[in-house]
Amino acid sequence: MSTANRKYKDSVFVDLFSEDEKAKENFLSLYNALHGTNLPLSCPVENIRLDNIMYMNIVNDVSCLVDNKIIVLAEHQSTINENMPIRFLQYIARLYEKLQTPADRYLRKLSKIPTPEFYVFYNGVEDYPETITLKLSNAFITKSEQVPLELTVQVLNINKDKGNKILKTCKTLDEYSLFVEEVRIQTQLDPENGFTNAVKICIEKGILKEYLQRKAREVINMLIAEYDYDTDIAVQREEASKIAFAQGISQGSRQKALQDASNFKRLGVSVDIISQATGLTKAEVEAIN
Repeated sequence: MSTANRKYKDSVFVDLFSEDEKAKENFLSLYNALHGTNLPLSCPVENIRLDNIMYMNIVNDVSCLVDNKIIVLAEHQSTINENMPIRFLQYIARLYEKLQTPADRYLRKLSKIPTPEFYVFYNGVEDYPETITLKLSNAFITKSEQVPLELTVQVLNINKDKGNKILKTCKTLDEYSLFVEEVRIQTQLDPENGFTNAVKICIEKGILKEYLQRKAREVINMLIAEYDYDTDIAVQREEASKIAFAQGISQGSRQKALQDASNFKRLGVSVDIISQATGLTKAEVEAIN
């Protein structure tokens, strides 16, 4: 299921279920757990993942064509983004463009397409329900009795304390959840060596043992890339908040200056004095009614 010469960095989640030599086995195990089926390893699975659609520089989604369905999986280790339905909508539109030939769209006869399904696996630290469904229609400004367009995303909390049943039926996902938990613990205890320590401990505990023994260095590099990405996003959000706050203060100060100038003008204070007192230009003062 691997794709050669990838342009963007993969996450451990993606590698397990899309790129690793045992990715097909892992993916089918997860698919069967989600659907209550028993598709064999011989079942065709085509990796149809797109680059740089869901995220900027970390490819954190899995998209596969299997059993006449398009299964799109994504992982969240931070707060769930409620805009995931619109992002998945954009994603699936691109996938259909990729799968269909231009001629198929203009045939008079109905051109059949694979059924899409969307899943998000959440293993962040903030409390979140065991299972929840996000709907595209929740974002619509105008509500109507008959929804003209809908897309649903099933969010599954895979933290161990939630006891999600999916973990009982998919061993790889269960062990991945334990792995993420161990990474979180070890990076808090030892920020410098946390990733390496987590990998060693998981191998000792038998968590993703075979996978980690084969790819320890690659996994550590993927974890570093994920960590750097999450940190970068957090910094960008903090900076955006500071800018918005500063702009708010600036806007508020200007509104006060305009109000003060208006009051001064009603009292007959000269334009020059008002300009000096409020910091407004003479033209701005003169323009106030």
